[in-house]
Amino acid sequence: QVQLQESGPGLVKPSQTLSLTCDVSGGLITTKFYYWSWIRQAPGKGLEWIGYISDNGRTDVSPSLRSRASISRETYKNQFTLQLSSVTPEDTAVYYCARVQPHMYGSGLKDGNWGQGIQVTVSS
Repeated sequence: QVQLQESGPGLVKPSQTLSLTCDVSGGLITTKFYYWSWIRQAPGKGLEWIGYISDNGRTDVSPSLRSRASISRETYKNQFTLQLSSVTPEDTAVYYCARVQPHMYGSGLKDGNWGQGIQVTVSS
C-alpha cells in the first residue's frame, strides 16, 4: 500500500518561500499512469489543486499559482517537493500530497492515496 508523508515548516513569514517535501513508501514515483500531486485546503474552503509531477517528470501547475509554485522530484529518494515563493497569509492552509490517477486530478474528493496533511501558517 502506497503511503505518503508531508514534511516542512509549520510557520512561514510573509514574502518567504515555502518548501514542502512528500516522502513516498510502498510504491515508486516513477510508476506509470499516476499524478503525484500537491493540494491545499484553506480554512472554510474546498480543495485547491496546486499541481502535479507525472511519472516521467512532466509538471503542471495551476494557472493561479504558476508564477509562484514549482514542483520537482528526487527519484533516488522517492520523494517530490513543492516550492511556493512570496507567500502571504492567504497561503495559510493544510497542504496535502497525493497520488492520483489522471481522471481523479482536480476533483473535489480525496480519491487515490493521500498524506495526512501538514498545517502551514503564514504569519509574521
